[in-house]
Amino acid sequence: MKYFLDSAKIDEIKYAYNTFGIDGVTTNPKHVMLSGKPFLTVVRELADWVKEEGVEGWEKFPISVEINPHLEKAEEMIAAAREIAAVSPNFVIKIPCTIGGIEAARTLEKEGIRTNLTLVFSDAQAIIAAKNKSLFVSPFIGWKEDNGEDCRDYIANVVKIYKNYGWYGKTEIICAAVRTAKQIVDCAVAGADIVTAGLAVYETSFKHPYTNQGIGIFCDAWDNTRHE
Repeated sequence: MKYFLDSAKIDEIKYAYNTFGIDGVTTNPKHVMLSGKPFLTVVRELADWVKEEGVEGWEKFPISVEINPHLEKAEEMIAAAREIAAVSPNFVIKIPCTIGGIEAARTLEKEGIRTNLTLVFSDAQAIIAAKNKSLFVSPFIGWKEDNGEDCRDYIANVVKIYKNYGWYGKTEIICAAVRTAKQIVDCAVAGADIVTAGLAVYETSFKHPYTNQGIGIFCDAWDNTRHE
């Protein structure tokens, strides 16, 4: 399973890439706002960084960039997507799962501009992404579980549907809005291709109290052993 970082902060992205070996990045308007930088500045920083790292191309390191969420008509979405995609070959365009978004994603994929159908909250919505050959589909986890839904069956069903029709691995399933280590594991057990989460979620998932306890025991043993 691939790990994508949910962030628009270039320092976080560099750290996660060099430390954890993240496989890609997902951004959205809120992430850009939290970076404290203008949208185009963030986009250019990301484009420059993949060049520096030698990972140009969405096949090597996909970066999902979301279009203006105010746009509703397909032609407006397509125009915005073309402008963003022209900045870097790494950019995959995030399109909302609306009627206009579905039409836009279908057209963009035919043009060779890869898309990530986002804000997906049902199995039925996930089907249309694969039918239209989007590179990614982003079923959201955290938001649904915040409202009392258990998402294990949700993701398992998407995986099963994709396998039923030969879509599995062609439209990759990104479990989005992942907020806990348990959600990461649930998505991995279900067979999702990717999870995307914030840096703090990954850092927490790598920690365990018994690991710290074990280090303490071994440090004590080391300190009480002669080293000659």
